[in-house]
Amino acid sequence: MFGQWSYMAMLGFVVVASFWLEFAFRLRVLKDPRRLLISIALASPLFIAWDAYAIANDHWFFSAEQTLGIYGPLGIPLEEYLFFIIVPIAGLLTLEGVSNFLPTVKRWLSYAKGLFA
Repeated sequence: MFGQWSYMAMLGFVVVASFWLEFAFRLRVLKDPRRLLISIALASPLFIAWDAYAIANDHWFFSAEQTLGIYGPLGIPLEEYLFFIIVPIAGLLTLEGVSNFLPTVKRWLSYAKGLFA
């Protein structure tokens, strides 16, 4: 459907699906670059090494039909490097969004419990 833009479309979906939480819940995750860099720095090197190993040993590959064809170091496509930046940020946003929303859910449940008591 998206051809060479397939992987980028998936990354776009991750951005749309999670980045709205920053604004809806006023999380301020994106305003803390130190935290973002730590999250990316902890996750990315391990998975980049894993990708490089898997590609070098023909365990998997990235389809030229679904990527833009721009490759960085270790033969890893640009989209995969972006994945290792976007997904940790999306994970932080999701974790913070859920943590922020849980007290609201507890209040709703408490209120509902009072209605049926």
